Amino acid sequence: MPPRRPSPLSPIAFLDDLAARTERTCAFTADTAADARAWQAPVRRRLAACVGFVDDPPVPLRPTVVQTVDRGDYVRRKVILHTARRSTMPVYVLTPAGPRRPRPAVLALHGHGYGVADIVGLWEDGSERYEPDGYHRDFGCALARRGFVVIAPEISCFGQRRHDYSDLGPSPVPSTCHHAATYAMMLGGSMVGLRVRDGMRALDYALTLKEVDGDRIGAMGISGGGMHTFFSTALDPRIRACVVSGYFCDWRHSILAMHHCTCNFVPGLLRLGELSDLAGLIAPRPCLVEAGTHDEIFPVEPVRRTVRRARRAWKAFGRPGDLALEVFEGRHRISGAKAYDFLAGALGQ
Repeated sequence: MPPRRPSPLSPIAFLDDLAARTERTCAFTADTAADARAWQAPVRRRLAACVGFVDDPPVPLRPTVVQTVDRGDYVRRKVILHTARRSTMPVYVLTPAGPRRPRPAVLALHGHGYGVADIVGLWEDGSERYEPDGYHRDFGCALARRGFVVIAPEISCFGQRRHDYSDLGPSPVPSTCHHAATYAMMLGGSMVGLRVRDGMRALDYALTLKEVDGDRIGAMGISGGGMHTFFSTALDPRIRACVVSGYFCDWRHSILAMHHCTCNFVPGLLRLGELSDLAGLIAPRPCLVEAGTHDEIFPVEPVRRTVRRARRAWKAFGRPGDLALEVFEGRHRISGAKAYDFLAGALGQ
């Protein structure tokens, strides 16, 4: 990708120059495992403070099962959880058929679209789907068929958690995420923080299930779900391995280089570091990056460079191979060619 040359009349020229001159206070520079661990603890605290809301006290989950569907090779349950004093969250739990025993689990995180239904085998109208469709490729179903317990929350601002904006009056209706994201920023946080907090509550629930082995939990997501997976894994050590699809790219070459949804932005984040720096919070846990050759919003060559930079952290731990990259021919979508085997190996399935 050629370097961007904004017009000097554009405010982007000023912001690009400022970004180039801004010190990354949490840049990853460690060469040894001991130094990397010493870097991780304070940086994890600073990142949590930057995204916001992660430390908001949890409330009793009070799970209520509202639907159970037997899909033959797995059972899908819909559960409503309480995540805050006035907030609830639908979560689908896909449990493989067979003896009820502790299994590895995967937090499955959808991206933009009509919501979590799109990754668990449901059409927009709620009817059952039996063949993969769309850019998500029903990856929640694929994980369940591979023997994982799947925990798939409805991410804030999608599906049943989409606000209808009727209280905003006659002004134009914002995008799905825009109003909530800007509201969060006015409170000093971000949509990233809200979503990570929701993911943490989903994991709290997963750990109450007899069919989940709490020592073998992974995460997988595409696009906005890839963002969710990246930050959730960085901030929650309970996640032991992850697959980040359609997101793992330094921000100056992705979300800052073209139009992206407001939910991607975190005030002050670049002052901490680039994605390739903060990826050090995931190391040395296994991480697979999926990247399409024709992904227009997370371009493949910047993704390659980001993975090379981020691999410094895994190298410091003596495990450079545990940050893996799959480049596949295609657009912005789930591949899955390596992901399911990768998680099976990483989680000792």
